[in-house]
Amino acid sequence: MPRINPEILAWARESAGLTIEEAARAVGLSGEGASARLAEMETGDREPSRPQLLKMAERYRRPLLTFYMPVPPARGARTHDFRTLPHREAGSEAIIEALIRDVKLRQALVRDALEDAEEAEVLPFVASVNARSGPDALATAMREMLRFDRATYRGAKSIEHAFGMLRDAVEATGVYVVLMGNLGHFRTNLSPSIFRGMALADPVAPFIVINETDSKSAWPFTLLHELGHILLGQSGISGYESGQMIERLCDDAAARFLLDRDELQALTDFNDNVEDMVAGIGVFANARKVSRKMVAYNMLKVGTIDATLYRRLAERFDEDRRDFPKKPTGGSGPDYYVVRRHRVGSGLVNLVNRMLAGGALTSTKAGKVLGVKPTAVGRMTERAG
Repeated sequence: MPRINPEILAWARESAGLTIEEAARAVGLSGEGASARLAEMETGDREPSRPQLLKMAERYRRPLLTFYMPVPPARGARTHDFRTLPHREAGSEAIIEALIRDVKLRQALVRDALEDAEEAEVLPFVASVNARSGPDALATAMREMLRFDRATYRGAKSIEHAFGMLRDAVEATGVYVVLMGNLGHFRTNLSPSIFRGMALADPVAPFIVINETDSKSAWPFTLLHELGHILLGQSGISGYESGQMIERLCDDAAARFLLDRDELQALTDFNDNVEDMVAGIGVFANARKVSRKMVAYNMLKVGTIDATLYRRLAERFDEDRRDFPKKPTGGSGPDYYVVRRHRVGSGLVNLVNRMLAGGALTSTKAGKVLGVKPTAVGRMTERAG
């Protein structure tokens, strides 16, 4: 039997964004010398057991065969990075890399299943809009594509219901929308300042990922922003406050989809009183099921406020985005499978259910698409259809 390459063990751990101490706990090593034992495995002085190797493959999100390669694989091409990151959080880029690999694997499995079932069709809206056409054209293309009624959206009883309506409309076109802000554990939560969303503009199985640790009021805007990337045929990672032209274009189009700029006339009589402005924007945003920061962004674009005041408002509103989910403290919560279905979306759940029935997906591959163990696939899909 071939021996594992200890150099690969260290590379896989580091590329997963784990310290030696974190990895030792993750793979089940315990005791005072746990980190030292893992370090010995990475230098070749100790051989990991088969169960430990399997746990490493799971925690590092790498195929088991990776550990037997002669050298670490070259880094593959990543989707375009549209973000502006003046302050990079330690370990965040490794988590981003792992998240991208995860989503690309799901996308490849979905596309293969659709091809095997002879259901793979090129979606005409992917890369259908030229960036030079401007934000109005992009917003119009999204409205025509979704046939979405803004009044019904605003009439939803909560932002969660409004987002659900918008997500359903997007998924009905063949785009898969996933809520994903970590690698399956709160310790890997990605701040929205690092990662807002991602679009993978495949012509057959386009994916949109929304950072679920962001405030829920921001989810609709992010969904439309990433949909803009799909229509432009631009795969990439998005973040807040990017100066890139494509990001500004998608921001402007998403804002115009949700809000008519003449509505902003209701927000002009505050006499530069920031507290009154914060309160007024909050009422205005809640009535329209949009985020306060998106409203402030629109006010900046039309010249109602200047860049200095926008920055003050944005800093206030960003407090919402720093309120990340904390580790559960006990007590009963939502059913695990209800939460998982909500995160992966009805588009993927229904597809997996159909592909399993037709034999185009095995339970193992279905579990990878849904982000659960194969034994949990049945519970995930039991209400599909």
